[in-house]
Amino acid sequence: MALSVVVPVYNEAENILPLLAEIDTALSAIEHEIIYVDDGSTDETGQQLDCALQRYAQLRVLRHARRSGQSTALYNGVHAARFPVIATLDGDGQNHPGDIPELYAKLKGDILMLAGWRQRRQDSRWRGHSSRLANAVRARLLRDHTPDTGCGLKVFYRDTFLALPYFDHMHRFLPALIQRMGGKVVSEPVRHRPRTQGVSKYGTWQRLAVGIVDLCGVLWLKKRTRLTTFEELSRER
Repeated sequence: MALSVVVPVYNEAENILPLLAEIDTALSAIEHEIIYVDDGSTDETGQQLDCALQRYAQLRVLRHARRSGQSTALYNGVHAARFPVIATLDGDGQNHPGDIPELYAKLKGDILMLAGWRQRRQDSRWRGHSSRLANAVRARLLRDHTPDTGCGLKVFYRDTFLALPYFDHMHRFLPALIQRMGGKVVSEPVRHRPRTQGVSKYGTWQRLAVGIVDLCGVLWLKKRTRLTTFEELSRER
């Protein structure tokens, strides 16, 4: 099967060309396309993507007229994808594109998602601690058995994703949402790198505030929705 790589970005001008070069190299042996979704950037991201379009035949670019959030950018990228398997990456360069082929190779059988599990986190001590705490609380309440749902590196089936309920910030709960519909999610260790260019777009307290509200919503969904079994999902595909 061929692979669509979806990369949502907002004000990541310095990271566009370096990350694209890495993705192109990592996937040289796999039929693929690369979809960048520019979520209303106000820096030189648009110009860098215009330049990249001249270099990479596999690249497609979607642009939002105004900032709509990572989940909307991700959804629009997956919806526009032409291939049945999706790989997602954060646009800041902290995920390593070289890990995609291994995850891609393991997406088979009853597994509907391979979720990256960042090893030796290269974030600040405070950010690492807050992330571990958030993951522990989420895992305990949702019982999704996913140690690092915040990792941007994931591989899954396009039709599985499009069958999920869409809501803002849904990207933080993809493993739980897939398990809710009867699918199997496996976490795999992946590399993590420090951010070398640009700045993070999210603050810890901002993540915490929206995370609590969204967590309550996902808990409600789990209790109120009847499951689709994996066998039924397979027949649909």
